[in-house]
Amino acid sequence: MASPFSCPANSFIYNSTLCACNPGYFIAAGNNNKTCELFASDSQSLVVNSGVDYSINFPETIFSFDSIKKFTQSQAVFLEATAVLLVSWLCFCLFVRFRKLDDGRSIWFRIRWWISRLDISFSTRHWLDDQKIVVKRKTELGGAFSIASWIVFLGLFAALLYQIISKRAIEVHTIRASNAPDLAAFQNDIEFNIITISSMSCAHLRQLGILVIGNPGYIDYRTAPLVTFANYTCQNTTKGPKINLKCSKCHIRDSAYISWQFVDLPNDPAMAVGFEFNLTANSHGVKKHVSLVGGTLSNGSNDDNMPTTFRGSVPNIFKFNLFPRIYHNLHNLKLIQPLFHEFVPGTSYSEMSQLQASLQVSSEGLINTTLYVNYLSDYIVEIDNQNILGPVSFLADLGGLYCISIGIFFYFLVQCEYRIKRLRNEDSTMRNIRSHRRAQDNWDKLRKYVMFTWGCNALEEKYNNVQEGPCCTGLMVGALHKRTGSSVKRGQLIRMDSIRFNKKINMKSEKETASTQSAQTLSKIEMLDLENNMVGNVKDDKRRQHHPSREIDSNSHYRGTNNYSLPPPPILDMKDGSEISMSEIHKNFQNLYEYNVKLRDELAAAHTMISDFTSKATSSTT
Repeated sequence: MASPFSCPANSFIYNSTLCACNPGYFIAAGNNNKTCELFASDSQSLVVNSGVDYSINFPETIFSFDSIKKFTQSQAVFLEATAVLLVSWLCFCLFVRFRKLDDGRSIWFRIRWWISRLDISFSTRHWLDDQKIVVKRKTELGGAFSIASWIVFLGLFAALLYQIISKRAIEVHTIRASNAPDLAAFQNDIEFNIITISSMSCAHLRQLGILVIGNPGYIDYRTAPLVTFANYTCQNTTKGPKINLKCSKCHIRDSAYISWQFVDLPNDPAMAVGFEFNLTANSHGVKKHVSLVGGTLSNGSNDDNMPTTFRGSVPNIFKFNLFPRIYHNLHNLKLIQPLFHEFVPGTSYSEMSQLQASLQVSSEGLINTTLYVNYLSDYIVEIDNQNILGPVSFLADLGGLYCISIGIFFYFLVQCEYRIKRLRNEDSTMRNIRSHRRAQDNWDKLRKYVMFTWGCNALEEKYNNVQEGPCCTGLMVGALHKRTGSSVKRGQLIRMDSIRFNKKINMKSEKETASTQSAQTLSKIEMLDLENNMVGNVKDDKRRQHHPSREIDSNSHYRGTNNYSLPPPPILDMKDGSEISMSEIHKNFQNLYEYNVKLRDELAAAHTMISDFTSKATSSTT
């Protein structure tokens, strides 16, 4: 050590020439400044691990439950997420609710319509006037509450699954008396690590190598070399010397004691400020499950919580208990569980003057340490897991959550429809708007089809012109100029009863169009007349020869060529009965023939009139 004048802080002088740290202080290995440091731990801390995690039974290769635990530490996470999602959904529905429906083409109507289609829980439970027959109705309010109920149900269901996964089983411990074969089956590897926190090194170690079995003074008391029980080594660390004891397939049957000492070296006294221990056990050949107990015994382990330095002949005793356990849920795993039972401190000093006096006495220049291991071999603890939630209880919980989530929002739905009468028929309002929109869309499609097929654009233009100054061009013959060869068009051309003479032509362009169309019409009618006259004259002569009386009768109804009102069609004489004679058929055909003759006469008169009208129009324009 250095001279008295070079003593670092937190140290004192002893033997007039040497320096030592105050109680609770030590010089750590590797500290080049040689300053005294206070041992940081101020309390007794223990770590115990049984080697088996009962909350995880999933294979690691299939499902990693630890990754979920990092984000879901409790069921509150699921409930908070459910509450946030529920409030967001209801706020969205409330915002959309105040948007206008318009004519059913806006984006807001479509959103509100699809919200009403989501009414899957209350579609048959809406308000009914006078207890009418139940009708399946889907409303916007019902859709919002249906999804809200399912959000609550799924959130509660997730919390239930978390509870089942994390706490679905309980650990059952049973104790039974042991015998020699049972104890012989426990072949565990045990390792002891005890660090003496100080400025010492392994050079201070003495008297390590003797194992004491049994209690002193009893018949089973005996000693044996430590190498017959375990391999031991000493290692220098930054905290101090570490004693390591390894026992493979340990067969401890009774209590065992292992002792060692740290003695003074020249100018390097033996003293310590604390101990750090670690005891592990695992079944031989099975490294997955390791039971351990560890902790630190420091200057805060005494009652008055003052910095302490251990030094003296009274031993410091570490007591450990070893429990044999059989895990039936893990293929009958036989594992020894170490537990720290007690620490009995030896000679220690909390005052600087006491420590200074001890350093000046050579008989107290040592630190005794004893490891006491008690093998509790009278009884064996058997461990198994029992499920507390079966399929029946799970289904019962699931049904209860569903009923709760549906019942809450069903109550809100009934209260809203009871207090706000407008909500009782909101489904019919939206359906009517949608029906009108679809009807309008279908009508537009029909108009487009007609316009594309028959060219109604030209018809609309001519119709507009006729409204401005219509005349005899109301025949609408020009619209069918593409179908001159068909029998349909020919039938439309000869329907002269559609000609209107009660209006006059006002525009010059319309007059020219009318004259052109009438000329085309007359030329086509003349061609038809030439064909019909040849046949008509022959049939007329035959009719006068064979039926003179009918000619007189028909002439009595005929009003002349100056009368442009068409005669009514002939009445068919049909007798009751299922059979019709050939004479009756012949008579009906004869009547139709006479009616066609009258129509031809009217057409000829119309032809003459149109010719006169065209000649007058031409002369007036010139």
